[in-house]
Amino acid sequence: MIDSFKRIAIITGATSGIGEATARAFLEDGFGVLGNGRNEKKLRELEKEFGKAFRGIVGDAADEQVIDSLFESAEKHFGRAADTVVANAGRGLGGTVSTVDMEQFREVLNINVTGTLYLLKKASEKLVALQEGSYPDTAADIVILGSTVGRHISPFSTAYGSTKFAVHALAEGLRREIGPKGVRVTLVEPGIAITGFQETAGYTHDLVKDFHMKFGPLIYGYDVADAIHYVVSRPPHVHIGDFVIRSTRQDYP
Repeated sequence: MIDSFKRIAIITGATSGIGEATARAFLEDGFGVLGNGRNEKKLRELEKEFGKAFRGIVGDAADEQVIDSLFESAEKHFGRAADTVVANAGRGLGGTVSTVDMEQFREVLNINVTGTLYLLKKASEKLVALQEGSYPDTAADIVILGSTVGRHISPFSTAYGSTKFAVHALAEGLRREIGPKGVRVTLVEPGIAITGFQETAGYTHDLVKDFHMKFGPLIYGYDVADAIHYVVSRPPHVHIGDFVIRSTRQDYP
């Protein structure tokens, strides 16, 4: 099985939206994929659809034991270590500084920042070791899902945006740390996309309708997945550090 896959990828939040679309893009290109999510039924459906090319690990991406198991399972299932990690898991939250629900914000902070930080820490350890003596013959990638609201202050989700500002800082710090060691770190910043994200973030129907009116046609999860696939498919010496992707009519944020 070792020689049957182009690359081995770990993707968190792989059961819907951008994560699922990225898994499908990778699988179509001959990758082996280790996907994580809390929706066990969806993970089993993907295993049935893609066979041995996809392995699902159920659990919360903010749980350190779950993250550890992703790397262990990659080697056990595919016979070699993962060389690509997509830190996609996260959730949104509507609300400004004065209106945010603090209990929900703590949950968002845990998955979006603390969980992502641990995944990046683990991925950096594994991929730096993988690239010792292999670069520039091989590529290794860590792709981190940020957001345009982590670049510009959002008028409708300021508190959520603050977690993405934090993630952007982690991405740039990690790039400077391990880029010289042959591991590419890329921040992908989608604008408003049709992924189901708005519903879980608690955005109102009127607000989502307004997005369509102002900015549509909007981008979809598979548009972002195409960008992620493009990034990791560059030659090992070529690095795309920041990739902002919006619908054409979205001027802000």
